[in-house]
Amino acid sequence: MGEYVKSKKDMKFQSQEALNAVQNVIAEADRALNDTSRTIKDSPLNEALTGAVGAGVGAGVGFAGLYLGGSVVGLSAAGITSGLAAAGALIGGGMVAGIAVLAAPAVVLGGAGVGIASHIKNKKLQNAKMLVYKNALAKQTAIVKELKDKSNADKERIELLTGLNVLLQAAIKELQHDLGIAA
Repeated sequence: MGEYVKSKKDMKFQSQEALNAVQNVIAEADRALNDTSRTIKDSPLNEALTGAVGAGVGAGVGFAGLYLGGSVVGLSAAGITSGLAAAGALIGGGMVAGIAVLAAPAVVLGGAGVGIASHIKNKKLQNAKMLVYKNALAKQTAIVKELKDKSNADKERIELLTGLNVLLQAAIKELQHDLGIAA
């Protein structure tokens, strides 16, 4: 097994919303498997399915420090300048250096917060991809079985199942890429 793709630009599915199309195909596959009279004409995905059939298989902190840090407590001019000077003295400077000292935690914490939020969002996306992948694989397997068992079904039914198979195969391949699963 490879490694999960972490760079958005290298992902095939860059967001939860991008997975919606795959989920629509999975839902249509479920409907098709549960309604043996369903044909390509009955599907809301009929154009995509027709195209898939045509393409074929495989195509697809600073305020608190400022407020409390000086010798004059508060937000008056004297309190602010005193706070900035006290903060700047921590690194051998004056009020201007104090701005950097007091802003640094906010910048660092802000950056860390964005990084943590991004990591959590990316982990949720990875989990969603894995779930969609497993569902797509299960439906694709069921579609293939149905195609084998119903090889004598009418042409439009075969086209529906074949189109769903092609779309699911393409989604599975791209999900394998993003998840780092060897094909």
